Amino acid sequence: MQYKNIPEEVGDKVYSWLEEFGRMVELFLSIIANVFKGKINLKLTFDQMVKIGIDSLPLCLTTAAFIGMVFAIQIAGEFVRFGAGRFVGGVMSIAMARELGPAITGIVVAARVSASITAELGTMCVTEQIDALRALGASTTRYLVIPRFIAAALMMPLLTILADVLGFLGGYLVATAFGGINAVQYLETAQRLVSTWDIYGGILKTVIFGAIIAVIACHRGLNTKGGAKGVGEATTSSVVTTLICLFIVNYFLSVLFFK
Repeated sequence: MQYKNIPEEVGDKVYSWLEEFGRMVELFLSIIANVFKGKINLKLTFDQMVKIGIDSLPLCLTTAAFIGMVFAIQIAGEFVRFGAGRFVGGVMSIAMARELGPAITGIVVAARVSASITAELGTMCVTEQIDALRALGASTTRYLVIPRFIAAALMMPLLTILADVLGFLGGYLVATAFGGINAVQYLETAQRLVSTWDIYGGILKTVIFGAIIAVIACHRGLNTKGGAKGVGEATTSSVVTTLICLFIVNYFLSVLFFK
């Protein structure tokens, strides 16, 4: 008898996922409509830019630098063994611009910022501060969601640019110091092989990543229920959902941009 309930349970789960996805799309469309109407609180937006961008800078750059070092030392040895050591710089620059820089930034910001946003809004929700704002006639989308959405979409590309540079330089130091790679060839092939679109495409990906992080985190935060336990569950769910969505979207964007 238990097996007969499996299709029904699966159907209910799929329905709940589709319903939640629809609510996220609705929130995204509401954000875009309000942005085009000019309903932007600049002070709140700048505050969120500091929290999302500046405060994430040390973690993001440290991660990017060491990922670049690890990647360089791994490929340098193999490339030298096959007589292709001069291409290490080009491969590093392409990898950082297209994938490593955007992916590292997206993962770091998603882990740090989505948890912070969801916990903050979730706490406001369970303590009825959200209801108080609505009772006063204030728009939760305008005052709570849009500043975080714009801040995430604007700061992600800036973080990615810095992550690209630091990851590339970290790879340069390791490859030339320990990998037996000629420094001039490293820089020369990097300049020759990487294209402008590799850089712009990677940056554009992170704008989309920032929008996804903000929408999912705000949606989960504004729909938190169940007190402190609910805030914890919403925060965990927000981080997991955001990371999964970033990995999926990153694949399709990579196929679209760099096929």
